[in-house]
Amino acid sequence: MTTPILEVKDLKVHYGAIEAIRGISLEVPAGEVVALIGANGAGKTTTLRAVSKMLRPSAGAVWFQGDDVTRLASHELVARGIAHAPEGRGIFLNLTVEENLELGAYLRRDRAGIAADAKRAYDLFPILKERRSQVAGTLSGGEQQMLAVARALMSRPKLMLLDEPSLGLAPQVVEKIFSVLREVNESGVALLLVEQNAHKALQLAHRGYVLETGTVVMTGTGKELLASPEVRKAYLGE
Repeated sequence: MTTPILEVKDLKVHYGAIEAIRGISLEVPAGEVVALIGANGAGKTTTLRAVSKMLRPSAGAVWFQGDDVTRLASHELVARGIAHAPEGRGIFLNLTVEENLELGAYLRRDRAGIAADAKRAYDLFPILKERRSQVAGTLSGGEQQMLAVARALMSRPKLMLLDEPSLGLAPQVVEKIFSVLREVNESGVALLLVEQNAHKALQLAHRGYVLETGTVVMTGTGKELLASPEVRKAYLGE
C-alpha cells in the first residue's frame, strides 16, 4: 500500500457539549483521491475543518508526511503543503480573480514560479483568464468554484482538502470541475474530497469512507463502495 501522506487518528471534535466527530480515523495515501460521503450532519465538513485547523480538535491526532501536525496553525499547514478549498468557496468577493490567485500564493516568494502557476490555473480554467480583472463577487457560482480550486492550487499543495466542490452547480460545470480535479491528482497531488454527489466522488476516488453521525461506518475502494447495496440505497438514490 502507498505510504499515507495524511493520517487522522481517533479524531474528536466538540461543538460545546455536542460531540460532532466521535473518534474518526482515516488515511490518504500519497497521490491518491479519498472521498468522504454521508448524509448532511454526518461530520464530513467538520472533519476537513479539523484537519486544516479551522476547528480545534478536542482529541486525536493529525499526521502529515510522517509528522504530527496536530498543534500547528492553519498557515503552518499551508506552508507544509496542505490547501483547503472550503464549503461556500471562501474566495475574496471584493478582489479580482487575479488578486485572489495572488493571495493563494501569499507564503511563496518565487515570483517566476507563481507566474507559471497562475498561467497553469488559467490553462485549467480558461474562463478565469477572461475574467482575470473582474471582481470575484460578480462571477457566476461555477466560476467562483473554479477560482476557489485555482486559488488553492497556487500554494503548490501536496494535499488538497475539497469541501463540496460541485454544490449548486450546473451539470456541465460539475463535469469541468471533476475533470480538473482528475488532472490535478494525476499530476501527483493527493485529494481528500467531501462531496454530496456521491456517485461522482466515488468514480474519482481510489478509496472512500462513509460517515454517519460522526463515525466511520464503512470503507473500501471507490469501486467497492459504488457496488455496495447499502451505499447505492442510501447515497446513490437506488
